[in-house]
Amino acid sequence: MIEIKNVTKYYGNKGLGLYKASAKINKGEIVGILGENGSGKTTLLKAIMGLTELEEGEVLIEGKPPYQMYNKMAFITEEGSYFPWMTPYEYGVFLSDFIPSFNLELYMKLLNFFEIDPHKKIRAFSTGQRSKLEISAGFSKGAQYILMDEPFRGNDMFTRRDFLKLLISSLKQDETILISTHIIEDIENFIDRAIILRHGRIKADIYIDDIRKDNKSLAAVMMDITEYQEDRYKGIFK
Repeated sequence: MIEIKNVTKYYGNKGLGLYKASAKINKGEIVGILGENGSGKTTLLKAIMGLTELEEGEVLIEGKPPYQMYNKMAFITEEGSYFPWMTPYEYGVFLSDFIPSFNLELYMKLLNFFEIDPHKKIRAFSTGQRSKLEISAGFSKGAQYILMDEPFRGNDMFTRRDFLKLLISSLKQDETILISTHIIEDIENFIDRAIILRHGRIKADIYIDDIRKDNKSLAAVMMDITEYQEDRYKGIFK
């Protein structure tokens, strides 16, 4: 279980990252972390990973602080955890030496699947290629808790579909997955639950089955929460 308890995070004197965020995420759940730009999605994932200092509250993974659970966690982020001066193969060897559970054979298979040259310098890669590299490394760590922050950045719809198919086929039923993305249509049929943030606050925590019972889509729920007005643009031309 992941327990998020009254977490508050500020950036500087006025920048709000999260405000009194609380939630419990059960083992084996697949959860979408959703919201507008600047809503606190990345801050929440970093708080769970223990990668940012908090003004208030705590995060516990199986009752322990995140730093004690790093060997069971993987963070797939658009920022990238790779070293640009390395090749993908060199990076894989580094991870094998550093992480006992890292599966180098699986990593190389994923690179081949995504058509990533294992001997080309990472600094020469496009945004989409770096994203595929990050995904390949993240899924080869043998983690039980997989956190993904905008993993689809720079990738086309077919690559996104391939990624989700790979993810589904690789699950052993006990992994807990948190995925933050703006492309909610891709994940609506994949996630069990959605945590929706706005202005650093958790505004909704809802299971997808409950949304369907109300004959709503996840996009419709998002529009309600964010107070999105579809015809707002018309005022520009009046």
